[in-house]
Amino acid sequence: MGESKKAVKSQSSKKAEPKKPANQTPNQEVFISEADMFVFGQGSHYDIYKKLGAHPTVKDGVKGTFFGVWAPNAKNVSVVGTFNDWNPTAFYLNRLGDIGIYAGFVPGVGEGELYKFYIETQSGEGIYKADPYANYAELRPGTASVVYDISKIKFTDSKWMEERAKKNVFCEPMAIYECHMGSWMKHPDGTEDGFYTYREFADRIAEYLKEMKYTHVELMGIAEHPFDGSWGYQVTGYYAPTSRYGTPEDFAYLVNKLHSIGVGVILDWVPAHFPRDAFGLAEFDGAPLYEHPDKRLGEHPDWGTKIFNYSKNEVRNFLIANALYWIKEFHIDGLRVDAVASMLYLDYGKKDGEWVANKYGGNENLDAIEFFKHLNSVIRGMNNGAITIAEESTAWPKVTAAPEDDGLGFTFKWNMGWMHDFCDYMKLDPYFRKGAHHMMTFAMSYNSSEKYIMPLSHDEVVHLKCSMVNKMPGYQVDKYANLRTGYAYMFGHSGKKLLFMGQDFGQEREWSEKRELDWYMLENDLNKGMLEYTKELLKIYRKNPCLYELDDSWDGFEWINADDADRSTYSFIRKSKDGKNNILVVLNMTPIQRDDYYVGVPQKGKYHLILNSDEKRFGGNGLEVAPSCTAEEMECDRKPYAIKFNLPAYGAVMYKF
Repeated sequence: MGESKKAVKSQSSKKAEPKKPANQTPNQEVFISEADMFVFGQGSHYDIYKKLGAHPTVKDGVKGTFFGVWAPNAKNVSVVGTFNDWNPTAFYLNRLGDIGIYAGFVPGVGEGELYKFYIETQSGEGIYKADPYANYAELRPGTASVVYDISKIKFTDSKWMEERAKKNVFCEPMAIYECHMGSWMKHPDGTEDGFYTYREFADRIAEYLKEMKYTHVELMGIAEHPFDGSWGYQVTGYYAPTSRYGTPEDFAYLVNKLHSIGVGVILDWVPAHFPRDAFGLAEFDGAPLYEHPDKRLGEHPDWGTKIFNYSKNEVRNFLIANALYWIKEFHIDGLRVDAVASMLYLDYGKKDGEWVANKYGGNENLDAIEFFKHLNSVIRGMNNGAITIAEESTAWPKVTAAPEDDGLGFTFKWNMGWMHDFCDYMKLDPYFRKGAHHMMTFAMSYNSSEKYIMPLSHDEVVHLKCSMVNKMPGYQVDKYANLRTGYAYMFGHSGKKLLFMGQDFGQEREWSEKRELDWYMLENDLNKGMLEYTKELLKIYRKNPCLYELDDSWDGFEWINADDADRSTYSFIRKSKDGKNNILVVLNMTPIQRDDYYVGVPQKGKYHLILNSDEKRFGGNGLEVAPSCTAEEMECDRKPYAIKFNLPAYGAVMYKF
């Protein structure tokens, strides 16, 4: 990507003069102590971001900024910026100790100044690098870091934070709205990007999330990244909320606002890899530093990116402190860790000869395993309710088990197996669904092995995979009916929930980061009905503990009939801890209406209808389903009682009892 215009002026290939810097003073190391360097070298300086980077401060009565950077392979390091006309010989930093930290105080430098580190390599080449610990960055295509003081940020969410720490997240409802800020909604003013600021977005989306009853929002691509098309998964500024939408203080406003309405904030976090951009982490000090020096361990051939060197203490510290930075400094409620499988397997996406086995001859990345255990142990140890979520697509065991039980320690794992089975099944013509009946029941066979989130994420509605509604078979009205039934299955099934933006109203086009969601579709009855239906599901989900408090146990789920493949119907019960207010879910995955449909139930009494997906207000045909049923004493589905009602074509019903 392009450099800052001011930076380009001075960033020539000339070599820095190897003279002894005249501006070194013996007390530069006061800000970074020997203890700081020792703990950083051990990989456990969890506040290292308060030492490295750029920090406006006062020294000997003079205002300025303290700069610090880890560059052990450098011959010399200087700080350049708008304050010294990007002159690489104007201010050299001091090398502190043997660990390779360079630091120095520059008088007169305040907030808003652009800067980079000029690194003279051992070969004498001069390279310009953005600050790995910068809290703010120049708007792309500029690539300079920006001096910013995050200590001025204030939060007013103490009540939220106190209550979060007390909750058992496993027994709470979690319905996540995954969102890409830059394309959720755009200004109608015709500007090139049309981005809402963090503050504008906060006010608009808070209203939406509150109305829909989501519990959390998961934000894609908040850490600084140079290329919009990467969606934020090619990070160059791990400690900087992207300047596309405003300042770090503006981002804090967003978090604070959402907390004020009872919505948690989860960020996508990318410790698996980083891009090769010349101003970023790649060969930071003229040699591999953050990445592994062996290309077989340090590069993703498919992605064209670098892999962090998890065996190096300072690199692990950089990442773990970064996770804590978002949690502590911005009150983030959770981190969804991207591409965990690519970190766990040494041969992920690689051919023979492109990877190196571990010391036992296996393909497990032992250093990454220890990294996850360390990371999650520290976050768990904070005891403040913050969570970590693994996007892990394999059968790796104990992803959510505690590190002391030889687990990785994540709070939740995305259930990618369920997601693939669900999408593959729902795409089938109903004639063929009977042959794939098991795909909708299989997830419960392993449900208790982990703490799961059921994701229908952005990855399922891009790259010619079709939108959720256009995955469905049949005419347009059938597609929406299928999707309504599919969502009822999802919200009734064990596991926390995640929907990507646009899926809740049935957007028909695939998602693109270049345009806003097709909000205009809400003028159509089917889309308006779908949004109303999703809102009803969210309301039912949050109101009924049986749908969330026993998510990882058979105590909370019971199949009534999982074997009716010929008719492609499913029935199951979600059960609460106290045995009261349970919910019966019945699904019909065919276009055949089933009048006087019998389903077995475990007890006598009244069963009250709380959902009929075929209601006209949802876009359905309006088939009348019995508002309440009295259980008859008769054997059905291996149960002693049964209830009878009309089951709509492509329909879902829920009865509470």
